[in-house]
Amino acid sequence: MKRSTARLIWEYLVLTIAAFIFAFAWEGFMIPNGMSAGGMMGLCTVVQYATGGAIPASTSYIVLNAALILAAVLLMGIGFGFKTIYCIAISSLAMSLISSTPALHSIAGQFFYVRESLVIPVLAGVLEATGLGLIIRYGGSTGGTDIVALMINKYWPISLSTVFLISDFVIIFLILFIPEKTFADMIYGLIEIVVFTMFIDTIVGGRRSSYQLLVFSDKYEEIADHIINNMDRGVTLLKGQGWYTKSDKNVLLILISQKQFPALSKVIKEMDPRAFISVTNTHNVFGEGFDEIKTGINRKKKNQDTDGD
Repeated sequence: MKRSTARLIWEYLVLTIAAFIFAFAWEGFMIPNGMSAGGMMGLCTVVQYATGGAIPASTSYIVLNAALILAAVLLMGIGFGFKTIYCIAISSLAMSLISSTPALHSIAGQFFYVRESLVIPVLAGVLEATGLGLIIRYGGSTGGTDIVALMINKYWPISLSTVFLISDFVIIFLILFIPEKTFADMIYGLIEIVVFTMFIDTIVGGRRSSYQLLVFSDKYEEIADHIINNMDRGVTLLKGQGWYTKSDKNVLLILISQKQFPALSKVIKEMDPRAFISVTNTHNVFGEGFDEIKTGINRKKKNQDTDGD
C-alpha cells in the first residue's frame, strides 16, 4: 500500500513538473517573442496576438480544452482520466504564473534572454518535447488537437497522424493573417515543430508511433485479458520453446499505441515482476485501431473493371 501511494505521489510530482516545463516553453520563450507554432497552444497564441493580449493564451487554452472534452464526451462517450484533467489545469495555472513573472521571460535584460531569434524556437521545441513527453510517459495528456484527432478519426477514415499534420500547418499558417506578423514568424513555428518532433521521439517514442511488444510471462492469460477488456486492443498468442530448458512457452504479441504503453508496462510489472518484455518502436502499423492502408489504386481499378464491362 505504501509503495503504491509513493508511486502515485511520484507520478503526480513528475506530471506537475512536466506541465511547468511545457508551459515554460510557451510563456517563457515563444509568446514573449511573438512566436507561434502548431497544436492547441499554437492556436491559443494566435488568439492572444489577434486580440492584442486581451485573451491570454492560458485562458483560451483551458476554455478550448474544456469545450473539446465536453464535445468528445457528448458525441463519442470518450472518458477522460483524472490525469488528463489535472495536466490541463496545471498547465493553465503554470502559464498564468510564468506569464506574470518577467524574470522567466526570454527578453532583453532577463536571465533567459537569447539574442539570436532562430535559437528561441529550438529551445522551445526541446522544452515542449521534454514536458509533453514526460506527461505522456506517465499516463497524462494536455488535450488539444489530440481530442480533435480522436473525434475526426471516429467518423472519417483519416489517420491520426494526418490530422495532426494538417492541424499543425493550418495553425501555423493562421499567423500570417495577423497584420504585424510576417513569413519569418511562420518559419519560426515550423522550426519549433521540427525540433519538437525530433526530441519527443527520443523521450517517449514519438506521439504518432506505435509499439510491438513480445511479452514472456507465466501470467500471460491475466495480461491478455486485461488488454482485451480494458485497453481495447488485440493480442496474439504465440507458441514457443525455451531452447535451454526445452520447455514450452506462451508468448504474447501485442501492437499498441505509444500513449497506452506506459499504462500497459505498469500493469504487466504489477501482475508479474519477473515478466520479460521486448519492445520494438514501429512507425507504420496498418489495420483496425491504427492507420488505414492507402493504396491509391482503388478508383483506377474500379474504372478498369467498368471499362472491361
